[in-house]
Amino acid sequence: MPLPGGLDRDALVFLEWHEARVHALPGRELRDLGDALLLRDSVDREPFWNRVGAVRWPDDGAAFARRLAETIVLFATLDRIPHVWPRPALNEPPDLASRLTSEGWEDIGAGCLMLLAAPRRVADALATGRDPAITIDQISALHGRAARQSASDVALVLTDAFDVAPGGRASLQIETLALSERAEVDACLVRVAGEPAATARVTTFDGASYLSSIGTRPAFRSRGLGRLATATVAADAVAAGSRWTYLGVHADNEPAIGLYRDLGFEPIGEPAPDLLLR
Repeated sequence: MPLPGGLDRDALVFLEWHEARVHALPGRELRDLGDALLLRDSVDREPFWNRVGAVRWPDDGAAFARRLAETIVLFATLDRIPHVWPRPALNEPPDLASRLTSEGWEDIGAGCLMLLAAPRRVADALATGRDPAITIDQISALHGRAARQSASDVALVLTDAFDVAPGGRASLQIETLALSERAEVDACLVRVAGEPAATARVTTFDGASYLSSIGTRPAFRSRGLGRLATATVAADAVAAGSRWTYLGVHADNEPAIGLYRDLGFEPIGEPAPDLLLR
């Protein structure tokens, strides 16, 4: 699959590092292992926050097996499930994913990155008139009680949109409020008649912007609100002068992929498996 936006291998490596650094921002550990990156959350055992990526392991069978065994031991010492994100056409060896699956690693669902290749479509989406009952909060522009309320409302949207356990809402609120105080992070909250309905987040540094936490509450779906939230934070990235604006999405989430394509995003290479050793 051709790469959009003039991306080359160096840019892919940069984006892998950039995404890992974004996910580490709330205080997670990001460790350079020399031939891979380790993201670790000292509290949350969720595999998404505890993984190895940007893998550059040896091709030789014995050397590869030794490095794999060392990685499994590392996860054991961290009391975490071994988890690897192999990117096709980027990580080494090229057949990394097939080697792992042959060793019993399970693919829990492929994901893909998408790059904003046609920014004009974002501007066009925002230029379309909308119902006056629909308003947008920019969380970074709020302070005090208003910021805390909006962070709580963002957590409500994410809890409903992604079917998060009720106990997870408080941690989402704390993380949203903490991230909103960082200059590189902003989130938007779309309301309908004051009711929180959809949200999206953008993190911008080093000339790149990563969009995340894009969700719409079930009661408000099919009204274009997720599209509006995504376009809002993508426009922020464009205005910030980002060379690369990108996001991640599950490869089987066809409605979301269609929405992002409509806003000018294109897939970066083939979907990447998400491998766990249970």
